Amino acid sequence: MSTSANPSSEVWTAMAWDGKRSFLAPDLHFNRLLKHSQILGIEVVDDLPSMVLSELEKQTSFNPSNGTNKEIPFLIKIIVEKNGNISIQMRENKDWKDDPLKAISMMLPNFELPILGTKHGDWQPYNNAREQALSHDSDIALLFKNNLLIDGDHCIPLMLDIDGVAYHPSNVDGALDSVTLELLRNDIEELGIPIRSAKINLNMLSRATELIVMGSGMGVCSVGSIDGTLIGKPKGKLYQIARDVWLNKLNNDWLNWDFLREL
Repeated sequence: MSTSANPSSEVWTAMAWDGKRSFLAPDLHFNRLLKHSQILGIEVVDDLPSMVLSELEKQTSFNPSNGTNKEIPFLIKIIVEKNGNISIQMRENKDWKDDPLKAISMMLPNFELPILGTKHGDWQPYNNAREQALSHDSDIALLFKNNLLIDGDHCIPLMLDIDGVAYHPSNVDGALDSVTLELLRNDIEELGIPIRSAKINLNMLSRATELIVMGSGMGVCSVGSIDGTLIGKPKGKLYQIARDVWLNKLNNDWLNWDFLREL
């Protein structure tokens, strides 16, 4: 999509795929796509999962190449356009380094609620944010508005505060409602870290115990710094618990694509 694209031109989601017959959290992805389609005024047919399955059945298995993410080798992007066209894009997923990520801060793209916080048709500013991070010898961009942390370029930030609670930006403030966070939330809380939404300002980040990011492509990664400033203790308790939960989901929660017939 170009930077001049209409945000209401399409709705989409990108979910993890093993390259064969299994997906991670397809029900959560389709539920979010439907929710966002209603916000964007895009009609989604009831049998969309079956249509996606029919397209996938035409494809042969994909084999990962060197450098492909070992945990999530492929991503499938499902796109529903305003005019009713449905398309599927498949791509290899990059491998994320194990070291804490370096982040840069950027202004949030200039969208307004309720468009902000949806997987909409003018996603290029978020892609540009990632490119800006890479060009500044960093890994990701964290997006701010009025000195509040709102989102990551392709991930959601989760900050462990000194009170022992993990806070994430809220969808009502413009953050994307994260499928990965929804997938991991209950297990992380059962292991002793409450998760809440909050308005995360620069003062909270400066005193943070730890900062991680998560997403369908990257899984769970630790963040070591923002604009060169160290943040808390990288790869601490929050990362270790969230990472263990993520690995458990990868070992046990892949769903065969026949599951799509039941959605």
